[in-house]
Amino acid sequence: MYNTTDASALRAASDRDADDALYRKVSLRIIPFLFVAYVVAFLDRINVGFAQLQLKQDLGFTDAMYGLGAAVFYIGYVLFETPSNLLLAKYGARKTFVRIMILWGLASVGMMFIQTPTHFYILRFLLGVFEAGFFPGIVLYLTYWYPPLRRASVLAYFFAGVAVAGILGGLVSGWIMRDMAGVWGLAGWQWMFAIEGSPALLLAVIAYFYLKDSPAQAHWLSATEKARLAANLETGGGQVHGSAGKSLAATLRDPRIYLYSIPYFAVTGAALTLSFWMPLIIRDFGVSDVLMVSLYSVIPYTVGAIGVIVVARAADRSGRHARYFAACVISAAAALAVMTTHPSSLPVSLALLSVAAVGLYSGLPIFWAIPTANLPQESRAAGIGVISSLGTSAGIVAPWVIGQVRTATGSMDAALLGIGVILVASSAVLFMVKGGAGKGKA
Repeated sequence: MYNTTDASALRAASDRDADDALYRKVSLRIIPFLFVAYVVAFLDRINVGFAQLQLKQDLGFTDAMYGLGAAVFYIGYVLFETPSNLLLAKYGARKTFVRIMILWGLASVGMMFIQTPTHFYILRFLLGVFEAGFFPGIVLYLTYWYPPLRRASVLAYFFAGVAVAGILGGLVSGWIMRDMAGVWGLAGWQWMFAIEGSPALLLAVIAYFYLKDSPAQAHWLSATEKARLAANLETGGGQVHGSAGKSLAATLRDPRIYLYSIPYFAVTGAALTLSFWMPLIIRDFGVSDVLMVSLYSVIPYTVGAIGVIVVARAADRSGRHARYFAACVISAAAALAVMTTHPSSLPVSLALLSVAAVGLYSGLPIFWAIPTANLPQESRAAGIGVISSLGTSAGIVAPWVIGQVRTATGSMDAALLGIGVILVASSAVLFMVKGGAGKGKA
């Protein structure tokens, strides 16, 4: 007798296999390039953390000056994220990403010429303006290709890119600053900005010829594959290309936008604290050689890069993204709190930094699976931009506040404890806004 249950199960399994094969093909085509570009973008954003090991002494900058310069980047970034995302929705990813890459590459290379705090502040601000829109643009662009229950896993690669940027920064920045100091009369930190900023210009040229704005334009997909992608996006609440950005005003009236921004603000601020101040945390353990400081920083970043992919995949499989987010940020908060007890062992401290890195970097892609699943299609481009802008404003607040705290107290303890409290509170906010969005979504 024909068993309809078995037949349905076989069809479901066949559909899953077909989807897995299709998304592997999509991912192999678009993710490696965007991943490399994001690694370069984040390296150009955080390499000032390594530069400070020489730059502050050469130019006479204080911790407070450095903290303000690190924060100024995010003023420009926050102001231009949403406009950039709306332009992407209107003109396409290819043109938008090319424009962003060229301008941020020029600004990053230009950092080699700073001589005064004013130069530092202006170029950091411009770098933020020019890079703004790249990450929220990636988030929006991926909604054109992937349904909600695949997004955390895909975005995990980009947040692993944050860790990879830290690894490269540790391996390359320290070597450049130590071994190229004095070449052609330039300081090591000047060479670092010149060498690490240049790849963005090459990536812009590649992006112009390589990227496609949507599946409909992808010549490397068959008509059947394009139809399957479109059907999955429709049934999964995905983004239909060209439907975004219709109502910024309606987006700004949605209270969920501001509630979503709170946990993103918390985890972004904590992750940036880790990126900007890790070299000094390690140096405070008596590691004086700039190259050794950089090499030790590779350990937490490597653990974080592996952990973010493993944890985000588990979150997608379970579909319980809010619970996974809470587990991630609470574990990171606990690790930062234990850091304030000043473990006497450098290996113990590196282990705690590694736990914090896994928790923070995993929390970021898991977070984005929730608003991209629950925001209406017509407000998704603006919504992603506004959430990212408000959340990323942590980059304005955190470096400056921590710089002031460190200058005043000579310690990171109060800052780390405060970050931990905010992280725990943010998980409660995410549960609240997720519950208001309805059941069954992320």
